[in-house]
Amino acid sequence: MPRVAVGGVVALGCKMVGGGSDGTLDVCGRVCVIDENETIVFENFVRPLLPVTHYRYETTGIRPEYLRDAPTVKTVQRQVEDILLNGEQPWKIRSSRGAARLLVGHGLEHDLNVLGMDYPAYLKRDTAEYPPLVKTSARLMSNSLRFLTQSCLGYEIQTGHQHPYEDCVAAMRLYKRMRAMRHGQPKNGGEGDGCAAVAFPARRQRELERMSPEELLSMSKPDYHCWCLDD
Repeated sequence: MPRVAVGGVVALGCKMVGGGSDGTLDVCGRVCVIDENETIVFENFVRPLLPVTHYRYETTGIRPEYLRDAPTVKTVQRQVEDILLNGEQPWKIRSSRGAARLLVGHGLEHDLNVLGMDYPAYLKRDTAEYPPLVKTSARLMSNSLRFLTQSCLGYEIQTGHQHPYEDCVAAMRLYKRMRAMRHGQPKNGGEGDGCAAVAFPARRQRELERMSPEELLSMSKPDYHCWCLDD
């Protein structure tokens, strides 16, 4: 098993129900946290502070009675925060990780926002923003978790009623796969070469778009924090 820094790694996933007059406002209706072994650390329905106007049952499988006696989003926020901090003080992890856990997910900013939470960027591992997993185009754009799971892991998710557990598992597996990859060492031994961005002419754009994440990673020199450094 790869060595993981103190505190370990957890993945977070949320399923949204709709608030607002037209039901388009995302509010958290269910949350799940798993550890690196895909074991559920925390899972519960969530009672939003705003009235739910659309339960999105076709995809969430959530009914009104499931949320009626569920803990409030404020209560769930504290429980998830306790898992992430792992005994550390919130102010302390701004500059030093200590025992706090790395947080994996897909679209973490959105999930944290609906829980009313914040977490330091250096402790987040977002599969929606990690450069080897985003679309290779003129603008960096996120791939869906469903697409990444199918193309990189070889199976389908988010069919029928969706559970946040499967999103957590998919994000964790993507993270572990990316973490296990290694960039080649600079050929001339230069200290900065391994982090130099590589520029490609426009005529090679289509060629790059056809490459898999593994092929892109093998030819890249990262100008970002590579997840292989988490080992």
